[in-house]
Amino acid sequence: MDLLAWIVIGLFAGAIAKLVMPGRDPGGCVVTILLGIAGALLAGFIGRLAGIYAPGERAGFIAAILGSVAVLAIYRWFAVRR
Repeated sequence: MDLLAWIVIGLFAGAIAKLVMPGRDPGGCVVTILLGIAGALLAGFIGRLAGIYAPGERAGFIAAILGSVAVLAIYRWFAVRR
């Protein structure tokens, strides 16, 4: 159930990441949302592993947004270089 919650949070985090970083993405809206899910899962895993926050805290959602923005920025950087 925890994984499903992070996927749902990732959907919202991906949408917020798109709002924070406007512009054309090489993959479109669907890829941006999928990158948001990946960023949220990554941030959730790293944050809990490091002991920064516990399950159910608001810091997890903020970390998901930051993770989504980071993954989207890395994706755009690699897509522009090709």
